[in-house]
Amino acid sequence: MDRLKTPLTDLLGIKYPILLAGMSLGMDDRMPSPPRLAAAVTEAGGLGVMGCGSRKPDTIDRCIREFKQLSSGPLGIDLLLPATMAEMGAQDTKAMVRERLERDHPQHVGFVKELMQEHNLPDVPPTDDDAEAMSPDLLRRQFEVVADHNVPVFVAGLGDPAMIMDVARAHGMKVGGVVGAVRHAQRQKAAGVDFMIAQGTEAGGHTGNIATFPLVPQVAETAAPTPILAAGGVGSGRQIAAAMALGAQGVWIGSAFLVAEENAIPEEHQNQILGARSEDFTLSRYSSGKQARSYKTPIKEAWANSGMEPLPMPLQGILMEPLQAGARAAGRLDIDAASAGQVGGMLKARRPARDILLDMVNEAEETIERMQGNLR
Repeated sequence: MDRLKTPLTDLLGIKYPILLAGMSLGMDDRMPSPPRLAAAVTEAGGLGVMGCGSRKPDTIDRCIREFKQLSSGPLGIDLLLPATMAEMGAQDTKAMVRERLERDHPQHVGFVKELMQEHNLPDVPPTDDDAEAMSPDLLRRQFEVVADHNVPVFVAGLGDPAMIMDVARAHGMKVGGVVGAVRHAQRQKAAGVDFMIAQGTEAGGHTGNIATFPLVPQVAETAAPTPILAAGGVGSGRQIAAAMALGAQGVWIGSAFLVAEENAIPEEHQNQILGARSEDFTLSRYSSGKQARSYKTPIKEAWANSGMEPLPMPLQGILMEPLQAGARAAGRLDIDAASAGQVGGMLKARRPARDILLDMVNEAEETIERMQGNLR
């Protein structure tokens, strides 16, 4: 059956309108959307998108090369293009940012140190002092790597892709952007994107405040004739069918693939997801400075109870790095939260990505057929 064939599948050259969400948090060897997973999704007929927003340019280059060894199919890359962030110098290193935090935000630094002491986490000396902090210059060089590889699909997972459109067009890329409100869709339509991802607040990682059901129809109407995908709370074939009924031509799925066998996130985080209820995934700005949904943890709760305002991106993320490093060194990854959405409450077992995708396809087609048979 071709019940899931849409204009989006033609636009992107894929069999099924299912995209692996480009998830970028985590260490380089613990990527939530690594080359192996992206290749598995592409080989199964979807589109594998690697989240590279927190990766160095040379790491992005390596990941793209690894994907090409595993699949000859299309690839997407997701980068973060935040509209607002702390003022940074073009070559500011993380060591410079840490000095700035100690000088300008001693209360925040002190609170993180108190949390580490409370949970008996070691103070691990940083090994990335020379690494660049997120800045407009770093974002530009990240995108240059993507363009140099002629990656066919680019997605702005955060922010406005207008800044990269000319270069993307010159390289023949299809460009998409994640939107969480109608005003975002209006801005991206003006930028000339090829597709939009209407992401509801149910989603994991960086997300907005509007739920998927009210968001998707509004974005579909605003974006027309630009095709849209639905994201947030989509992890089964029934939910794919519902998304299409709302006006989506495809779906952007992350959490359901976090428990794929090809995923590289720590086993502790996969176990968090597999043992969770939907209400266990909550919103906070503690990890990056931008609102994001993740599994609830004592650290997350302590931050919420502190009353402190998170710092702007990328300061907040660098502020939290010592705690995350201490948790890894102590084998306490349960303290650090797995970024995942409310659909995590539906996930019960690890499976190959191909099985996850094809089961969703079959269920979506059966659901659409059943709905048509039930309507009079």
